[in-house]
Amino acid sequence: MHVIENKVINVKDNEIRVMSINGTNYISLTDLAKYINLDDPSGVIKNWMSNKNSFAFYSLWEELNNENFNSVESHRIKIEEVRYNRFTMTPSKWKKNFNVIGIIPNSGKYSNGTFTHPNIAFEFASWLSPEFKLYLITEFERLKKKEAYQDKKEWEVSRLISKANYMLQTDAIKKYMVLN
Repeated sequence: MHVIENKVINVKDNEIRVMSINGTNYISLTDLAKYINLDDPSGVIKNWMSNKNSFAFYSLWEELNNENFNSVESHRIKIEEVRYNRFTMTPSKWKKNFNVIGIIPNSGKYSNGTFTHPNIAFEFASWLSPEFKLYLITEFERLKKKEAYQDKKEWEVSRLISKANYMLQTDAIKKYMVLN
């Protein structure tokens, strides 16, 4: 896992971290959950993950996007456990038992929290509040536009440097060949 950098977007006066991993942005589920419960965001995440409809969504996301997903175990749980009130799921259990890529859990006092693919983060935000989800999408799109602009700018600078180097090299070759 290659983490590039953490960025922060502001959604309704809440700082939400975005981490780039292997070229894909992952949004902090922990930061999103703090919108509802500042003291126990992990409890909010656990409640959402233990919801039958949520389980259906994030397990389908894995089936569609992860060829190494343990779909057999997912279907077993869907049939045998999800329909009962005792069903609970946590990010750590999900990662450990199902070989997932959409949710990246970190737990403990000094962890960064749980991060997730934007599709899953938007679904979670919708469960929190439709209004909050719309603000999150707007800020995330703003971040993506900013990144695209910076990438274009970096490409243009590289192009200009390459062009200057090319001219220097061809001039040097011309001068050297004329002398010999």
